[in-house]
Amino acid sequence: MKYVVVQPDGMSDRPIAELGGATPLEFARTPNLDLIAAQGTLGLTVTIPPGFPPGSDVGTMSVLGYDPAVYHTGRSPIEAASMGVELGPRDVAFRLNLVTVERDSEGREIMVDFTSGHISTEESTQVIEALRGELGGNGFEFYAGVSYRHLMVWRDGEVGAETTPPHDITGKPTAGHLPKGEGAEVLNSLMERSRRIIASHPVARARRASGKRAPTLMWLWGQGRRPRLPTLKERFGLEGAVIAAVDLVKGLGVLGGLAVIDVPGATGFTDTNYLGKAQYGLQALAEKDFLFVHVEAPDEAGHQGDVKEKVRAIEEVDAKVLGTLLAGLERYQPWRLLVMPDHPTPCAIKTHADDPVPFGVLGSDSRGCAPGRRFSERDARERGIMVPKAHELLGLVVEGKI
Repeated sequence: MKYVVVQPDGMSDRPIAELGGATPLEFARTPNLDLIAAQGTLGLTVTIPPGFPPGSDVGTMSVLGYDPAVYHTGRSPIEAASMGVELGPRDVAFRLNLVTVERDSEGREIMVDFTSGHISTEESTQVIEALRGELGGNGFEFYAGVSYRHLMVWRDGEVGAETTPPHDITGKPTAGHLPKGEGAEVLNSLMERSRRIIASHPVARARRASGKRAPTLMWLWGQGRRPRLPTLKERFGLEGAVIAAVDLVKGLGVLGGLAVIDVPGATGFTDTNYLGKAQYGLQALAEKDFLFVHVEAPDEAGHQGDVKEKVRAIEEVDAKVLGTLLAGLERYQPWRLLVMPDHPTPCAIKTHADDPVPFGVLGSDSRGCAPGRRFSERDARERGIMVPKAHELLGLVVEGKI
């Protein structure tokens, strides 16, 4: 049996007036998702347990079958695993975003862009090297990641600060959202010192000169100490692979014992190589029993509040990822496919929400028949089943109970 999980990040949404009251998922043309809904199992599930922030760390952990209440220790130590950064038991990893903040007419500092205009990896790596040179040492280490997403490690550091994801405050004042509590004085000092280093960096100057958004500050958040997860082989006897462009998802794959497959042109944005992800995934299934494919694009469009781009991203996932996988899986009999987002990213609020999300399961042996049923929030709620705890879904799929 081959098992495939496809996670279109942040794909779920809320009704939008611009789309006649439909969600982007309801509005988009999605014949392959709708095939899964009509011929397989459609349902609604909760990926974010009560008391947890609605982030991709918590949601993706649920999708991969890990109970966040048991295994979640923070976002950044997961990303550290992807980057090959070893953490000791007292070390703390922080996500480091390169962000753009500006003063408004009232003198308030505003989080203009949590991505620095989706700065390129080549550019951002140079900025991280400068930060490492001036702020590194004395227990602080800096590691370059992808685009605006990077890592800081505080060896034998403090973990208890209250920090804010920068995408939660897009277009809002940063006041009140800087680190607070345990270790906050140290973190705020590092962030403040980063301003001068970034402002004078050639990359920032060049981006400003060309009219692009430039980084102005490093923003620290999502901290935690290393987690310990049982692998999918230990849990289900499965050897698998993960395909993703973002370190968070790769890191969960590494911690779960999955092989990481890099796909050329996979960007973690809406211009990603959708088709390549599916093609490389099918190749991996020649040797692996389990495949996890993550696509960041719908989430990024939601963070921008770009309704049309989110619809387009969903249609790209449907046509190029799911269409290719469904066609290619026919040579791998028998098989089961699970599709579900990790959380909604509603365009109206430009950040994550903890609303229940739709999921679909289709297998080579599926015999379901629900004509006209679509893979959508509405149909999942009105015509599907309810699985209250999303982390139980993967086990149910592997055991053939769904």
